[in-house]
Amino acid sequence: MNKDIGNKVKELRTMKKLTLKDVSEKTGLSTGFLSQLERGLTSIATDSLAKIAEAVEVDLSYFFAGSNRNRNAILRSYEKEVFQIINGRFIHYHLTNNSGQKAILPRLIELLPINSSEDISPYAHEGEEFVYVLEGTLTLFLNNEQFELFPGDSAHYSSSMVHNWANYTNKMVRLLVTSAPNPFKDEG
Repeated sequence: MNKDIGNKVKELRTMKKLTLKDVSEKTGLSTGFLSQLERGLTSIATDSLAKIAEAVEVDLSYFFAGSNRNRNAILRSYEKEVFQIINGRFIHYHLTNNSGQKAILPRLIELLPINSSEDISPYAHEGEEFVYVLEGTLTLFLNNEQFELFPGDSAHYSSSMVHNWANYTNKMVRLLVTSAPNPFKDEG
């Protein structure tokens, strides 16, 4: 983080054709400190960084924007949260940050076992889906046909075809699913 901020300070300073001495005079920070900052050898307090931002004519958020953008692109396994549980048997986890801003929706879905006598009602909707079985045996209903999918199997179909999934085994089924368009995408 210190190195990222230091690099940005140096890039802005050189782009504006300012010397370390110029920035030092505008901010009250020593040239030695500024040199160490640019090389990533020291950290900086927010109020001092605000002085630098003013001196090089950028908003303070500029120094954090790139790292936040990259950080939002990454979702660590330990950050994954249950998004919703449907009918007490489908557990949905979104595999992206800011799902409302993405065109596709990648999810991990865990299907709990059900009794084979339970009624599964296929349905249709706009878009397309891709399903990849990670674990267990998935029963896929697709256009009035029934298919058994095993780990490593996948299906890619138009969501306008009537479809649904079931887990008729006694073990958890885990799926990687992507849907387009993203039903949670923000309007506008």
